[in-house]
Amino acid sequence: MKTLDQYNFAGRRAVVRVDFNVPLDDELRITDDTRIRAATPSIKKILADGGSVVLLSHMGRPKGGPDKKNSLRNLVLRLQQEYGQEVKFGGDVLGQEATDMANNLQPGEILLLDNVRFYAEEEKGDAAFAQQLARLGDVYVNDAFGAAHRRHASTAVMAQYFAPEDRVGGYLLQSELDNAKKVLEHPDHPFTAIMGGAKISDKIEIIERLLDKVDNLLIGGAMAYTFAVAEGGSIGNSLLEADKVDLAASLIQKAKDKGVNLVLPGDSIIATRFANDADIDVAGNHTIPATWMGLDIGPESREIFADIIRNSKTILWNGPMGVFEMSNFSLGTEYVARAVAEATENGAYSLIGGGDSAAAVNQLGFADRVSYISTGGGALLEYMEGKELPGVAALG
Repeated sequence: MKTLDQYNFAGRRAVVRVDFNVPLDDELRITDDTRIRAATPSIKKILADGGSVVLLSHMGRPKGGPDKKNSLRNLVLRLQQEYGQEVKFGGDVLGQEATDMANNLQPGEILLLDNVRFYAEEEKGDAAFAQQLARLGDVYVNDAFGAAHRRHASTAVMAQYFAPEDRVGGYLLQSELDNAKKVLEHPDHPFTAIMGGAKISDKIEIIERLLDKVDNLLIGGAMAYTFAVAEGGSIGNSLLEADKVDLAASLIQKAKDKGVNLVLPGDSIIATRFANDADIDVAGNHTIPATWMGLDIGPESREIFADIIRNSKTILWNGPMGVFEMSNFSLGTEYVARAVAEATENGAYSLIGGGDSAAAVNQLGFADRVSYISTGGGALLEYMEGKELPGVAALG
């Protein structure tokens, strides 16, 4: 893969596929600009070389064409603030205005076009659509790691319409791959992986691969209750993947066979219903009352998890320990985040695997106390599972 530092953009118009899929509130204000900031070094490098930039991105999951909530027009003011200069907005990616504005871009100028997913052809990976997008520039830069696992028109297909020497991976894409490789290929030990979230089915492949690499595997979140049932426990109304109980049992056995310390929560914060104002209590994970549900790891589990994390040298974290969006069920995630930060400050390397984990670390104020926060949860997991990422493969 050709990188930005191997390319001189002087006099060149770069079509840069970024991932500006940022969350907006009801007033269409950005609530987390991490992905915008992550792409800035690539864009500034192109401009500093004397190139111009055409920005392409998706936002949300629009249905049936353009809509106000998912328009990238909402990002213009924030981008102008980020880059310290005007950002032109060209609207519809296939519109005549966009074409004319792209063709007239001068060195040092930036043009933002609207949501590529306003066209169904984007997610279909339509070749004709990709070819039209490719006409917007002379060189293709992919810096959208968060969408690199999608075989979409702008992330994987349009690269073929540029000469091989004009397909470039951006700084963010390169950084994401380098950090994932560091964990997968050169971890210092003890190596601890922390897996959370709702479903084992989302994490089967990464868990199986990690069992060959880690010393400790900590399981939290709702998927821990399927493991509890596999061990013969009663979990009340907690979330259960009934068809994955046998799989959970097999993963427990595989960990034993491989000498991996698989740690399941021994206790939970339980509630009468899925609400922050529900009645709450603490129960053992195998003895949750019939009408209650587990929504966070409990006090004992928090301490055990944190102690293992603090004594680790390499840490991979993907998925919260509970329903951290609700204050009564956020302590487990907060304990893990703090322990990861403390371990990092003591010399450990920590990779936060995007998605909810990244949101939690940012919200809790630990972002500058960990080694690396991935911008792409799904893409990172697929890369770590050993799968080829179409957006990376397309760069050659």
